Amino acid sequence: MPKHKISFWKLIKEYGIMMLGLLFSTTGWTAVRMPNNLISGGVTGISSIIQYATGGFIKAGYCYFVINAILLVVGFWVIGTGFGGKTIFAVAFVSVALVFLPEWIPYEIIETLAIKNGKLMSVLMGAIMSGVGIGMSISQGGSTGGTDIIALVYTKYRNVSPGKVILAIDVVIILSSLFIPSYVKVGDGMELMPFADKVTTVVYGLILVTVCGYVIDLYISGSKQSVQLFILSKKHEEIADGIVKDLHRGVTVLEGKGWYTKQSTEVLMVVTRKSDLNLMLRYIQSIDSEAFLSVSSVNGVYGKGFDTIKLKKHAKSE
Repeated sequence: MPKHKISFWKLIKEYGIMMLGLLFSTTGWTAVRMPNNLISGGVTGISSIIQYATGGFIKAGYCYFVINAILLVVGFWVIGTGFGGKTIFAVAFVSVALVFLPEWIPYEIIETLAIKNGKLMSVLMGAIMSGVGIGMSISQGGSTGGTDIIALVYTKYRNVSPGKVILAIDVVIILSSLFIPSYVKVGDGMELMPFADKVTTVVYGLILVTVCGYVIDLYISGSKQSVQLFILSKKHEEIADGIVKDLHRGVTVLEGKGWYTKQSTEVLMVVTRKSDLNLMLRYIQSIDSEAFLSVSSVNGVYGKGFDTIKLKKHAKSE
């Protein structure tokens, strides 16, 4: 299986999952949250606050793009070019979606999903949709921008889950909405939202980001699961060379002995992401269809190609 084909299809898969996640998350915003004037955190939350404060004169999509353009510079240099490229794509995708999706989604669907179900159900649906969407994007090395960028920069140096960092920032943004005027659509006109309603909206917002942060962590922890393979094959050398050169995973050769046959044999041990397991199994089968394999789940895999051990830097005592 040629190396360039694996890289190409892996890239297609990553961007495909990202697009699906971004579309899922943005649909939750435009079809569920905004029709109920709900507020959340992050750059999307800031953008929605500006849209509500201007009575819809300034679209959330435009604010989202401008604010993220600034944050992208930080994320690009700190996290790397791969992150920057994927996130530029994500920000452009979400910005366009926030502008055009409200016009493309039929009002009947919005009325059924958001308005008739009430704000509490809209909060839960919107939080789940955004959490899954953001989790899908982060798991592929990208982001929907904004506080996701800040979270990824911070968690690069600290053992803190992205969901908790996003949650802390979002709470501050939501509470700040109490001091900013907000207009709601009433009939054919716009009216200033009463302060009591704003307090209720803030409570809904806090519930929303809490559920969203939990869903993000739940999704990411699942996507980062790793597996350990033990491979016994007469073509172990060819399989080991292929895994290293084409699949870019390390291989450890262990000396073993079959107790029934009393013959010595080489056992290959490989640790890889669970998401890459099917590709590796197909690869091994293409070399030796009679290979014997054992697969088990593992936790806490640290090292090159996996997670890194992040320790807090303590100040040196004088």
